[in-house]
Amino acid sequence: MTELLLVIDAGTTSTRAMAFAPDGQCVATRAAELTQHYPQAGWVEHDAGEIWARTRQMAAAVIEAVGGPARIAAIGITNQRETVVFWDKARGEPLAPAIVWQDRRTAADCAALKEAEHEPGVQAKTGLLLDPYFSGSKIGWAMRHWPQLAEAGDRLAIGTVESWLVWKLTEGLHITDATNASRTALMAIGSGGWDDGLIDLFAAPRRALPEIVDCAGRFAETRAFGGAIPICGLAGDQQAATIGQACLAPGETKATFGTGAFILTMAGATPPVSRHRLLSTIAWQLGGRRAYALEGSVFVAGSLIKWLRDALGLIPDAASTARLAESVADNGGVYLVPALAGLGAPWWRPEARAAITGLSFAADRAHLVRAALEAMAHQSHDLMTAFAADGCDWQTLKIDGGMVGNDWLAQDLADMLAIPVERPAFAETTALGAAMLAGVGCGLFKDLAEASVLRGAVESFTPRLDESARARRLAGWAGAVRSVLDARQGAAG
Repeated sequence: MTELLLVIDAGTTSTRAMAFAPDGQCVATRAAELTQHYPQAGWVEHDAGEIWARTRQMAAAVIEAVGGPARIAAIGITNQRETVVFWDKARGEPLAPAIVWQDRRTAADCAALKEAEHEPGVQAKTGLLLDPYFSGSKIGWAMRHWPQLAEAGDRLAIGTVESWLVWKLTEGLHITDATNASRTALMAIGSGGWDDGLIDLFAAPRRALPEIVDCAGRFAETRAFGGAIPICGLAGDQQAATIGQACLAPGETKATFGTGAFILTMAGATPPVSRHRLLSTIAWQLGGRRAYALEGSVFVAGSLIKWLRDALGLIPDAASTARLAESVADNGGVYLVPALAGLGAPWWRPEARAAITGLSFAADRAHLVRAALEAMAHQSHDLMTAFAADGCDWQTLKIDGGMVGNDWLAQDLADMLAIPVERPAFAETTALGAAMLAGVGCGLFKDLAEASVLRGAVESFTPRLDESARARRLAGWAGAVRSVLDARQGAAG
């Protein structure tokens, strides 16, 4: 019986496959870590061949675990956004490293475009700002610096990770969904198509770009796993998480704490306009009609904990952070500004670098770990302030992602934001959103509202910190951020 929905979740640090029943139960899952490559400071790359190999292995293992391809009704794909892949259409192999969304190599290019006053026009068309985060400047840089791309001519294909995976699964279909296209800075989000002016601005080869499609529908079949399975759902990871959290009505807000942290508030059928350096983005496109969201992006979240573990050796595992944070009464005046890949919204300072402030002989490992966890709520508060200034007050925050299994973190978010925080029992809502889209695309559900049954039960955390303690922490954080911004401004001067 073809009742299961297979999700491919191609993330930044891992690739996983998961099979969902129509009631949202995850019946099988497999995951593999993805190698991170750092050729030099500020550069982050992936091997697209490894992404495909891990994807195929994990998906095949899940399909075998559930009884074969005949059990799968449809495949949904969700992916790390903005990461861009370059491949040869004839051979189906990568031509260069994939440039990851965290990569900062185009900071000078973006600064030059800002200096030339291109940012207002880019923002008006795309809802985005001029930042190395987005794919357009990455593509332009690659075309200038990797001659094999220009040499490929008509054989060159460029796409985000879901586009690459669809190509490999179907052996030649070159498409991208509207949510991923909206993060390239090459798409006019009002019209839903590639924009020639933006393509020229970033010097991207138009003929190498994929066709933009809906987020749900019968796009193609794959026979990569021994039987025909339709591919019916596509969305960038943050949009998928928004859907998975059942944020379907204007004003509903979710925050995903994964490698980075990304907060989206639904805006409805009209693209929102931000005056406080937030992003306007496509939440989904169905039947050619687009829904929009306002987004704030934090570049470093879970990757900070991974850095404490792997680079500094301060913790044995992520689970130990809650115990360490609870072991001290407060942060001891220690603040950690995690600008390891620059500062995202609302600052948009790609040149900023991380800092730890307030250290004294009284501080120990627990204070530093607590400061790292507290940075999640502090960065979220900065975004909440910007969202409110743009007319999008948060009433409740729905959280998900790998970090939020930490009860201490969930409670700290509620305390510092002074609003209820809601956590689903199944926190991998990015995968749930992709399953919901695949279910709509294959006809298992009539619409996203019906598919939202997959979300399941939730747990709530309510604020319990007194206002004076909250204000003291926020003041200390503001001072720490100011020191980081002033330091980089001074270095530039």
